[in-house]
Amino acid sequence: MYPGYPAGRAGLIRITMEIQNIKNRFNIIGNSPALNYALQVATQVAATDLTVLINGESGVGKEVFSQIIHTLSARKHNPFIAVNCGAIPEGTIDSELFGHEKGSFTGAVEARKGYFETVNGGTIFLDEIGELPLGTQARLLRVLETGEYIRVGSSKVQKTDVRVVAATNRDLLQQVQNGKFREDLYYRLSTVPIRVPSLHDRTEDIHLLFRKFAADFANKYKVPSVQLNEEAIQLLIGYPWPGNVRELKNIAEQISVLSSDKVISAEALGKFLQPYPKNRLPVLQSAAASGGPEFANEREILYKLFFDMKKDVTELKRMFVELLQNPELAATHPQFVNQLQEWRGPGSSELLPATASPSASSVATPVSPVIHTGFARANSNIQEHEEVEESLNIIDKEKELIVKALKKHKSKRKDAALDLGISERTLYRKLKEYDIEE
Repeated sequence: MYPGYPAGRAGLIRITMEIQNIKNRFNIIGNSPALNYALQVATQVAATDLTVLINGESGVGKEVFSQIIHTLSARKHNPFIAVNCGAIPEGTIDSELFGHEKGSFTGAVEARKGYFETVNGGTIFLDEIGELPLGTQARLLRVLETGEYIRVGSSKVQKTDVRVVAATNRDLLQQVQNGKFREDLYYRLSTVPIRVPSLHDRTEDIHLLFRKFAADFANKYKVPSVQLNEEAIQLLIGYPWPGNVRELKNIAEQISVLSSDKVISAEALGKFLQPYPKNRLPVLQSAAASGGPEFANEREILYKLFFDMKKDVTELKRMFVELLQNPELAATHPQFVNQLQEWRGPGSSELLPATASPSASSVATPVSPVIHTGFARANSNIQEHEEVEESLNIIDKEKELIVKALKKHKSKRKDAALDLGISERTLYRKLKEYDIEE
């Protein structure tokens, strides 16, 4: 079951004891097989200098695994530093990681050491590695392959001996296909991958974790510990936990502080659980509900949305052309005009023919429609028309969505990024890339 350990009962007992010791040392709660396997892999790889890539959703505790790897390694007496790559602005991340020389850029009043220099001999944990700009990825690849780096504004090559442990909650292979992450760096980082299971994949640990958190908060706030009845336990286990262990801990703290009853029912627990967060991007009907194809990423969803919009526009043009050719349709088929008004929106009566509101006299003497379109006409008859293809460029649409989001939230980047479903740092990069003025 666990490679690298002797088979049989003795080997299983040894594995179990080592994993339990790690759990006790790092305050890890749970007995899920997936969690135990991830801990076992971290224990085995710790004794080496191999680069490790930790995968897992936000809130599962990826940083704890980096600390386990460092503490059980030969570098345990040397420095350890955790760097959140998504929290450092793109313009300064090279300086943070590799240092800079005095005068290398505006504000560089003195030389500064980077993390790879100050942590020499130790371990650096790069969280949210998928947020690194492509230029920084190239620099990091050189460090991993040769141990060499150059300070910003310098031409002198320096050496470092740092073990890199990276983590991400993104699908890096998908980012490689989208051109947002270097393929060579991905394979260099994932020498040993560790998958930290999500909370909804280890349901047997949910109630155990809640009891531990409730006991801790009861001791912290000097209140009796809360307990769940059977219905509440089932509700707790059935909740999807998008925020994973971090969210469960927050819920336990809220209940411990705010609940007057110490035996919590399912109804009382439901008041503390948030609705499952929905995707804020334009989402089509789910594959499971419609029986249709499942979209692999947001780009495919946007393409499908734009193609559907193009079909609607083409149909609208066809209806206008038919109305121009047959003005009597406005009188005899009012639902035809209603459809046009519905698509065009309120205040669009000037685009409809005078027969849109038919009467007995108007039916007898139809009036030529006054429609402002791009169609060429001669002697009030259509001779030819030209369909103008709508732009389906994904970059143009992405830029349009960003501008709309910023306008909607009055240039507040944080709110706009949340509405678009991307990180604030990614939005900042997109603003620079598309030269969008706020």
